Amino acid sequence: MASFYSISSFVRTNYPEYWGEQEYPVGSCVAIHKVSEQWGIFSNFAPAPLTVEGVAFRSSEELFQVLKFSDPGIVRRILDGVTLGDKPCHNCKMAAKSYERQCRRPDWGNMVIDAMKYCLMQKHAQCEPFRQALADSIGRTIVEDQTSFSKRHADAWGVKRQGDTFVGPNLLGRLLMELRDNGTLSYRLPDDALSAIRGCLDA
Repeated sequence: MASFYSISSFVRTNYPEYWGEQEYPVGSCVAIHKVSEQWGIFSNFAPAPLTVEGVAFRSSEELFQVLKFSDPGIVRRILDGVTLGDKPCHNCKMAAKSYERQCRRPDWGNMVIDAMKYCLMQKHAQCEPFRQALADSIGRTIVEDQTSFSKRHADAWGVKRQGDTFVGPNLLGRLLMELRDNGTLSYRLPDDALSAIRGCLDA
């Protein structure tokens, strides 16, 4: 049974065009692994200051995490690094995770990939090093290398190395290449998708 926090079932049901494992020769790839390494700017955790609806975000991952919620107060707490149990947490993903079971938008599964596309488009518009890295990667395959992860298989976002091949869904890499090759990403978000971000300024 898939984890509550896994997006795999959402992708399979709502985004079948992105479903399924892919295979890529290692030699033709640029791999996202650590933020500090070459191509680290492709990671959603890479420092890339963004401003959306007047609210400052430190990375596209931080923006992605708060899009899971429709309560401005929760968004404010995540940005302030406070968990559901009032514990300080400087990892935006972990802070958001503490609220998910009780407070995640009920339609998150219907919008998750569109939300990531929105975040990548914001990063593309506001982060010149990100745009330059995309240009530098032309002609090569982008993959998120999760080989060092303890879980047996790559999650929906990445790949794992098997000999001379990367294998996995590689959703992040595919979205990055789609953005690079087309210059844009098409997405559709609910009308209230940004309401909590706007409202968190007053929360």
